[in-house]
Amino acid sequence: MTCEHLIEVEQALIDAGMAITSRGQAWSKVREWVYFDCVIDLAACRKLFELASCVEDHEHIGTHDGCELGLSCELCKDGVMGRHPELHSSDHHFPI
Repeated sequence: MTCEHLIEVEQALIDAGMAITSRGQAWSKVREWVYFDCVIDLAACRKLFELASCVEDHEHIGTHDGCELGLSCELCKDGVMGRHPELHSSDHHFPI
């Protein structure tokens, strides 16, 4: 499970039935990142959840190493990621 700063968002995604596509240490400078098969609406999440100041929006558009949009905890190095809305079509959005 992700850190105390992201666990509520992670659990809400699971409760909403969003499929986990990957979980673990995505690269050496992070702890645990969990990837969901959905587009995460970051603005809506910030309204829905009381997120700590250490939780930042994360966006990555890679040419060969994937792309993602989600939330990351700069303190604990955890992340909750979804598909990037500009590069992947998805029938699943969170929050719904």
